[in-house]
Amino acid sequence: MLPTTSVNSRSPGNGALSPRDAARHTAGAKRYKYLRRLFHFRQMDFEFALWQMLYLFTSPQRVYRNFHYRKQTKDQWARDDPAFLVLLSIWLCVSTVGFGFVLDMGFFETIKLLLWVVFIDCVGVGLLIATLMWFISNKYLVKQQNRDYDVEWGYAFDVHLNAFYPLLVILHFIQLFFINYVIISDSVIGYFVGNTLWLIAIGYYIYVTFLGYSALPFLKNTAILLYPFALLIMLYLISLACGWNFTKMLCSFYKYRVK
Repeated sequence: MLPTTSVNSRSPGNGALSPRDAARHTAGAKRYKYLRRLFHFRQMDFEFALWQMLYLFTSPQRVYRNFHYRKQTKDQWARDDPAFLVLLSIWLCVSTVGFGFVLDMGFFETIKLLLWVVFIDCVGVGLLIATLMWFISNKYLVKQQNRDYDVEWGYAFDVHLNAFYPLLVILHFIQLFFINYVIISDSVIGYFVGNTLWLIAIGYYIYVTFLGYSALPFLKNTAILLYPFALLIMLYLISLACGWNFTKMLCSFYKYRVK
């Protein structure tokens, strides 16, 4: 098991955190440091954030190995650098504008859609999911012998952001090239392509979320986080049998939002 506190943060006497170091490791102090860096772009490591985004597609396990390293060196699982959040926000804005263009929305309709997607779909839903997973993991998944440890809320939010990024790229970028010419048509190939992209995107979200919580050495039974795969595949097969087109429903929902 990896150490849960940094060796350098302990006092040499009894191995306990000194009062000064303990104050630096409170949730409030970490949150203040994170938010402060949010307004100092020169302090952000965008190159490393781009590396994480790349490997979330190709090898997400490597991303979570870095979280282990952060715990060993900085005594926290959650990111202390908001660069990933900034790049994700930029990507979300650009892809949403692309969605507005593909759906032939006007300028103000696109701005309204952008506000909905950023503050409701990403931030609002993200806060809700992170809080729910934070509660469930601390309530039911922490090992009995490790009750002194808990899942940081910031880490739960990071796991959501990690899982949300591939979903965003697949549904808000890759899918754009197929919407008007393939997906929203009434043909079988239309809803097959669209629903398959949804299957891959949500499957990525479930898998990356599972990796995030299974990376914590004080959690148990994290395999239950993979159980939604069964429901996902079942819903996918039912949608193909019934001719449901999830992307077409999403486009209609987006247009309804901006009316």
